[in-house]
Amino acid sequence: MELEIHVFHYLVVSTVMLFCGIYGFCTRKNLLAMLISVELMLNASNINFAVFNRYLFPGQLEGHFFSLFGIAIAAAETAVAIAIIINVYRNFNRVLTDDVSHMKG
Repeated sequence: MELEIHVFHYLVVSTVMLFCGIYGFCTRKNLLAMLISVELMLNASNINFAVFNRYLFPGQLEGHFFSLFGIAIAAAETAVAIAIIINVYRNFNRVLTDDVSHMKG
């Protein structure tokens, strides 16, 4: 017996990941937790790219290339965000969003 997973199941997983990322980004004050939430949202979009490519254009790889491009953008974004978070930690010995607002001026 072959178990077939439909598009709906992938979309449910992707939607749950997206909303968990949005909830985490809106409710957290820790910059690292917010960064993890953004990564969760980007991974949800990468799942959508791969799934829609698989079901709409099974012989082509555009969705997979978009996913790889999204992973590269996420890696660059993470490197910049970690550098900013390290700078905030060096100045305030904490990594909370309130500390960033004190860095103005």
